Amino acid sequence: MDTIYIETTIVGHLGGRIRGEPIIAARQHSTREWWKIHSSRYKCFVSLLVIDECSAGNAAAAEERLRIISDLDVLGGSSEADQLANSLLKSKAIPESEPRDAMHISLAATNGVKYLMTWNFKHIANAQLRSKIEGTCRADGFEPPIICTPDELMGTDDGT
Repeated sequence: MDTIYIETTIVGHLGGRIRGEPIIAARQHSTREWWKIHSSRYKCFVSLLVIDECSAGNAAAAEERLRIISDLDVLGGSSEADQLANSLLKSKAIPESEPRDAMHISLAATNGVKYLMTWNFKHIANAQLRSKIEGTCRADGFEPPIICTPDELMGTDDGT
């Protein structure tokens, strides 16, 4: 079974009411469809960082987000993850102002997770940064996760 790291933006799209902005609403719908129909095909993980980010903000919304991920396995941090996150920042694969985004990638990479699912197009699922992210991970001795959105992991008609 393939493994997948569920980044915080995915959890945010799973909970709460459907937003009025059409693009956000469409992402919420596809995330919820993926979660309901396709997530059982994967071993899903979060991290303590995801839990921390899900705990922030409105108490009722935080409770809902934490409930959504309560049954998922939690990846632990390590000195290797810290080192790779620093490398991602120093190489400018991830902007220095976004250490949490670097840590999401490094936790997935250092734990050998195949996919990192996100809606963060600014710093994670960014075509202009992707080669830098992958190169930095490989230079530090880790295979980078395949960064994707729920839409990209919906599967095909034959169930694969």
